[in-house]
Amino acid sequence: MTITLAPHVTSTEVSDGLVLLDQRKGRYWQLNRTGAYTLCLLLEGHSAAGVAARLAEKSPAAAAQADTDVRDLLRALCEARLVVSS
Repeated sequence: MTITLAPHVTSTEVSDGLVLLDQRKGRYWQLNRTGAYTLCLLLEGHSAAGVAARLAEKSPAAAAQADTDVRDLLRALCEARLVVSS
């Protein structure tokens, strides 16, 4: 599965993460550093499982939650139509 930002979404890096703007609705979404890192890896073509594995390497204490968190973020971004999967 390939993930891309929807055509109507722009992203801007900020000091503590990433801001996504849905230009159709005029709504902003703010991702913390971990969310931004997760989205960037997904946009680079990494699978959800691969991203979860990288997160688990960076923070072993949170390894058990990483897979669920990545899938939840991806699901929320898809439901908000901020990303497109193909």
